[in-house]
Amino acid sequence: MSDDVRDSLIPYDEIVQDALRAVVGRVLSQIEGHDSLPGEHHFYITFKTQAPGVDIPAHLIAKFPDEMTIVLQNRFWDLKVADDHFSVGLSFNQTPSILVIPYAAITAFVDPSVDFGLQFQVSDDDMAEPEPHDEADNDRPEVTTEDGSNVVTVDFGKKR
Repeated sequence: MSDDVRDSLIPYDEIVQDALRAVVGRVLSQIEGHDSLPGEHHFYITFKTQAPGVDIPAHLIAKFPDEMTIVLQNRFWDLKVADDHFSVGLSFNQTPSILVIPYAAITAFVDPSVDFGLQFQVSDDDMAEPEPHDEADNDRPEVTTEDGSNVVTVDFGKKR
């Protein structure tokens, strides 16, 4: 076997990250329709505030221009889970707000009560809207990663 590293023509890292982001959606769908989590569960969800599809109040973007972490535990409402995003009502300084967060914007999902965590890569390329252009017969999406990494951090450790 050769020591040289070959570039894959299959975007394995993107496929795995999309699958793990679907885990977040599935977990959230378990609590959809409730206004608190069972037992000691609580979720820390970190996301890019400027990512496409994120819809949060302007005062939150001003306070968190790059990344923000929300906590879902006892005080949330109207959790709605879709295939590519979720929305939830939270209160910030006693001001109620509805946040819409695409799974693609999430950088971390943690439930510390059971030592479960997922960490995702969101590259600057994901943040920029593509330049408009005319379709060409040879248009093919290019798949590159910013740092060449194909590692997704997953922690399935048990709480002791």
